[in-house]
Amino acid sequence: MDDVIDRGGLEARLIQATLRVPARERASSGGSGRAEGVARQLDAALLTVGFAGSRELLEHVAGLGTGAAVDTAMGVLAAVRRLAGDHVEHNVYFADFPASVPDTLEFWADCLAQALVGADGEGEERDESDEGGPLPRLDTVNLLDLPAYGRYQHSYADLLRRHDDLVASAKDRVTVLHLGGPLPQEAHRLYLRLAASPVPLGEDDRDLLGLLAAYCLDDPQPEDIGVRENRALVNRVRFAHGRPLLVDTVTDVLRLACALSGGDVTLTAPTRFTSLPRADRRALMAALDRVVADQPAKLGDVNRHAGRWKRLGERLHPHEHPGHPHAQDVFAVARGDRRAVSLAGRIEAAFAAGDTAEAVRLLAASPGRLVRGLDRLLRTAGPDQAGLVTGALAEAAPHVAGRVLVGAREHLAARTAPGGARFFANRAARAWAAPDDRAPLDAGAVARAVEVLDAEIAARLPAPERVLVDPAVLEVAVPTGRAPDGGLGVLPRGSTTDVDGERLRFFVHWREARRTTDLDLSVLLLDADFGFHGQLSWTSLSGYGGAHSGDIVEAPEGATEMIDLDLARVTAAYVVPQVNVYHGEGFTELAEAFFGYMTRDTGQEGMPFEARTVRTKSDLTGTGRVALPLVFARHPGTGRWRARWMHLCLSGGISFNRVEDNRVGAGTLARGILERRYLTIGDLVEMMRRRGAAVEHGTAPGPLRPGDLYLGLERPEGLGQEGEVFTPDRFPEIVGG
Repeated sequence: MDDVIDRGGLEARLIQATLRVPARERASSGGSGRAEGVARQLDAALLTVGFAGSRELLEHVAGLGTGAAVDTAMGVLAAVRRLAGDHVEHNVYFADFPASVPDTLEFWADCLAQALVGADGEGEERDESDEGGPLPRLDTVNLLDLPAYGRYQHSYADLLRRHDDLVASAKDRVTVLHLGGPLPQEAHRLYLRLAASPVPLGEDDRDLLGLLAAYCLDDPQPEDIGVRENRALVNRVRFAHGRPLLVDTVTDVLRLACALSGGDVTLTAPTRFTSLPRADRRALMAALDRVVADQPAKLGDVNRHAGRWKRLGERLHPHEHPGHPHAQDVFAVARGDRRAVSLAGRIEAAFAAGDTAEAVRLLAASPGRLVRGLDRLLRTAGPDQAGLVTGALAEAAPHVAGRVLVGAREHLAARTAPGGARFFANRAARAWAAPDDRAPLDAGAVARAVEVLDAEIAARLPAPERVLVDPAVLEVAVPTGRAPDGGLGVLPRGSTTDVDGERLRFFVHWREARRTTDLDLSVLLLDADFGFHGQLSWTSLSGYGGAHSGDIVEAPEGATEMIDLDLARVTAAYVVPQVNVYHGEGFTELAEAFFGYMTRDTGQEGMPFEARTVRTKSDLTGTGRVALPLVFARHPGTGRWRARWMHLCLSGGISFNRVEDNRVGAGTLARGILERRYLTIGDLVEMMRRRGAAVEHGTAPGPLRPGDLYLGLERPEGLGQEGEVFTPDRFPEIVGG
């Protein structure tokens, strides 16, 4: 597949996903081993964007021929610059930002004056006797129509001349890049990991999985692909090349049909099915026929997506395939010509009849459903049947995905107290909250259920002799939902990290695809009771210890907005950055959109955007129109600030979303995220300690020995090849599928 897939593009994706640089084959003769200067230049260039090459990587580059070394260095630098968001020029409206940001009303008045008098500010005010007639009457003013508002008034070069160089600090981020194996080996390694991921992948990783499935078509394939949407992406490649498919449910075939039409394999958004060649239609019908023939009860699953099945039937023409009668039954059920009661329907009937024992019996056939329905079972069982539920849970737990076990444990832990709020987030990260009017669960029943869940989770963990832990990972949440979308330093929802710096600077960058688009970066400030304290946005440019870089209202070539906070002057208890779609394209429609934050100490100066001060950069995705990436909380005792990942969106309106209008919803979701007790990597470490592992904390553990396990935000140098290393990209694997 090397002749089909761009090597350079694939190498860049691998570097960004793994922080490992594929090794290049050294020339057999001539020009090799003379690239020490290139390696030194690469190391110096990497440091300017917050990265460093490991000793092995730099030695490898130095040993290449000059041409190959230069190609490698340029590819590595381009990949990590994009990873940190440094591949674009981050111009801002106010050239002196964060200094000299004007009062909001004065700024608007100045824009209006420039529109009436002239951009140079030196014209004289006209009166009605001047040529051109009377001044226009301005009953209302649209800021977007003023020439000086919302559009850059200076070039990036002008901005560069206004700022001193960044003063280096020991707190600046340095992310180490390691040397990997040859490209085919690195690609196959990542393919197996993504395909077998125990959690659903983000959009970028799904795209990468499809690319790698084609590249690794002739390599050993994963033994099992548990996440169904991942399976669909691999099946699409296998289907195109006539390889055996991994399908054991009718919905597997439906997802494959969506993939073949370029649609949504998660089944979140509708798919417009395309016409398929007759051979492809026949192959899909055959796959569907085999599934139903082997397990006729699978017909009950058709009801959940009946509308999609009917639309797919219009493309597959089931009547043309009399040799596949079981597949024809699928479409008969979808049309309502045949009745098939689903397992979910029988379970609902048991609950409606008040027959908890029958509900438990039916749920035993679907262990995942049983664990997800624990709250309902415990509510309806009562004290006399709580043991029945716990016993069924013990039998089901070994057959349930780890992320489901962890999610159930987190949920039950909060269900013994009355009141509070119910928190919901769908697959597209759109979230909402509602008052919880359910009666609390019996504390004893919850304790017994949690004990069963903990025992199963602990049994799935690695059994090392020694666990070496970077303290920074102890409060990283165990992944339970969709993996975060691509970026740098992105952690699962519920993860907490310290803010190390005196100034906190948020940034958003976007570039339009087809329509004029205005994204607005804003900050919601909340008091200790999560009530409104203040805000920074295009309608409030300064105050509360912060400053806004200025509103940009269109981005055909890309645009950036920033908000800078002097943390010593912030009096709020919580800070909730958000990105609003004011008008135009949504996050998934834009050519590019990402959010992040930087930290730096007072006196470091530098440009508004400095890649080595970037702590995290995350792509903006989701169907909501208001993105809520993180919430920052001040510790009431120490006064130090900490960040907790949200990865949520509010639906918002089609246009004109503002922080003033969504402050209640954003504050409620922030409260829900902060008050929820997440299962963390630290909890897993404690489970391993109880099972006999020796636990040591530190950031530079030295070479690992066989039987060692290292947990850290990054892989430090000097670990060697022994033991096992888990960094955030592998955290979903710790509990497993």
